[in-house]
Amino acid sequence: MKLAVDSSSFVKRYVQEIGSERLERFLKEASELAFSVILVPEIISALNRRLREHILTIADYRAVKKQLLDDVGDATALQITPSVISRSVKLLEKNALRTLDSLHVACALEWRADLFITSDRRQFMAAKNSGLHAEYIGQPVVKADR
Repeated sequence: MKLAVDSSSFVKRYVQEIGSERLERFLKEASELAFSVILVPEIISALNRRLREHILTIADYRAVKKQLLDDVGDATALQITPSVISRSVKLLEKNALRTLDSLHVACALEWRADLFITSDRRQFMAAKNSGLHAEYIGQPVVKADR
């Protein structure tokens, strides 16, 4: 299975969150793994925020960073090409989506992923609306009592 992941999901490999176990199951089932080239900088940014907030120690940060770089070394880094930009623009015009999230979805579409994993609800909806087979592994929706 060709699996594409976004940063909101792949970070669950390094930070224990809801969806971490599901991510690991999807990774084990994948024959190919791909991600947008922006994934690594986004995860490094999130880890640095945790470092500044004293949630991570410098030793933990270095260990996680090393593991991340080792993990992505075997995956396909999907480039931001003119075609990806065109897809991204269409996604932004049709969905309530942030810029970088549109690039993750556009890269997965361009690569023709069998499955796209995200922990971002809007990104999940945009992926589904664009015809991607997508799985949401983030926080469950809590419905308020009426």
